[in-house]
Amino acid sequence: MLAYATAPTYDVPVRGSLTDDVVDALRERPGSVAFSRQDARRWRDVTVRTFHGDVTGVAKGLLAAGIQSGDRIAVLSKTRYEWTLFDYAIWWIGAVTVPVYETSSVEQISWVLSDSRAVACIVENDGHAAKVDASRAELPTLSHLWSIEGNAVSTLTSLGADVEDEALEKRRSVITPADLATVIYTSGTTGRPKGCCLSHGNFMFELGVCVDALDDLFDGEDASTLLFLPLAHVFARIIEVGCVRSGARLGHTADVKDLMGSFDAFGPRFILAVPRVFEKVFNSASQRAHSSGRGKVFDAAAETAIAYSQAQESGKRVNPLLRARHALFDRLVYARLRAALGGHVSYALAGGAPLGERLAHFFAGIGVPVLEGYGLTETTGALTVNLPGQSKIGTVGRPLPGTAVRVGEDGELLFRGGQVFSGYWENDAATKEVLDDDGWFHTGDVGEIDEEGFVRVAGRKKEILVTAGGKNIAPAALEDRIRAHPLVSQCIVVGDGKPFVAALMTLDAEAFDAWRTDAGKSGDVGRLRADPVLLAQIQVAVDDANAQVSKAESIRRFTILAEDWTEAMGLITPTLKVKRNAVLREFHDDIEALFT
Repeated sequence: MLAYATAPTYDVPVRGSLTDDVVDALRERPGSVAFSRQDARRWRDVTVRTFHGDVTGVAKGLLAAGIQSGDRIAVLSKTRYEWTLFDYAIWWIGAVTVPVYETSSVEQISWVLSDSRAVACIVENDGHAAKVDASRAELPTLSHLWSIEGNAVSTLTSLGADVEDEALEKRRSVITPADLATVIYTSGTTGRPKGCCLSHGNFMFELGVCVDALDDLFDGEDASTLLFLPLAHVFARIIEVGCVRSGARLGHTADVKDLMGSFDAFGPRFILAVPRVFEKVFNSASQRAHSSGRGKVFDAAAETAIAYSQAQESGKRVNPLLRARHALFDRLVYARLRAALGGHVSYALAGGAPLGERLAHFFAGIGVPVLEGYGLTETTGALTVNLPGQSKIGTVGRPLPGTAVRVGEDGELLFRGGQVFSGYWENDAATKEVLDDDGWFHTGDVGEIDEEGFVRVAGRKKEILVTAGGKNIAPAALEDRIRAHPLVSQCIVVGDGKPFVAALMTLDAEAFDAWRTDAGKSGDVGRLRADPVLLAQIQVAVDDANAQVSKAESIRRFTILAEDWTEAMGLITPTLKVKRNAVLREFHDDIEALFT
């Protein structure tokens, strides 16, 4: 099938803004819990009434500081309650939020603030403030710098103490869906980040269909999620706004190292993450099991979970023996894994990159279905999503209501819908490259649509490899499979213009340490990367990936690099996606050595 469209179920109103959700909640459920804030490792509830008071207090301060409608205000902070508070306060006065990843370098921060011509910046701490100050001479429009840990909330609330409610409401009431809500800069896997202009209407359309379609997640008195992705990412922002709209309790944490502890304390009903997080959860559990001598049990449990999920999806009756094995492992293994996620998770959402089929079947098999979706910053998040009861593992779901998809002549996926952005910030040339005259957004991804309207994404059009023999290869499927191995951290498949396919990979530090101890080895990755025992372990992952493709597409050679790729090295984005072009440049000699 070359095209598929779904009927609209939501019309964006001609008036109003995202702040209406808070006003409506105050009228309908003022005493209900909107957020839970972590304080000294305890969670303290925040009601709708309190949140409204916090937002309007800060909004009055911004008004008193002279912030005008349409002014851009940058937010540079880890994920925390104040991030959401400032987001809504900025919207309340018709200003525009410009998120900045808190891991950004001085140069990256300078670019976002200067390109957006931000008039103010909210930072989390003195370290962030120092990064902004380091390029202050290049930021002529920046007039205000407030620090969250430097009492920004109370400072602004005090500043706006004399602003009348009527003056604040006058500013809020003139905002329309057509007005700009945020400029989100792409993570920049290639070139300098571009600012994606998203309106209140884009968010309203996206949430108008998403919250309704995902009512199993957002509805119910106990609906809740713990947000740990950076709020500079559109995926996290959509969940933020969705929770405020639906009344689902929202928590924030930036402590990804103790994520399981946070899950246990918060007890979310659903979680969201990029695929790398799900890979880490699986690989860590596998590594712990093998280190404690229970590796064979875990491996059998994993294969059973995958087989059980595959059987259920086929619609056929599950074999009684498989059902019995699944019940046994549910008591021995799966229950512990669900408990590690807080014990109450019914669903997980995945986006930002492809999720491997085996991993998706594994989580579905242990009782935590992962609903994979697809979207980009330019599309305000999701364009397609697998829904409870309407999912197909290996796809990214059907288009959301009111969204159309078609496949171009070169296999590129094109979308049209109310969530598609208006263009890049002050960059008409770049906008024309992705938005055609008929309103179709050219995603840059290649894929297909099946007869039921489910979309499969093969990978980035620019990343398709063409071997010397003329074979077209989408590397993502091979890379996903290899990263599923507990020892592997990152992987890229190479071979464009070469006689065969090869791979570069890095190792997970924690898993490598455990393997080294179990194997009785000494030395770091640089010393042991050519060790025959280690290579044999990685060959297992390569063989598994090769089993899914033809011989012409299979990986013939691979090399293990001495250190993992990091954001600080400029090789991965804040959302853990590999910057392929940067890796190809940095490790050019290693790649060439694979083919000599």
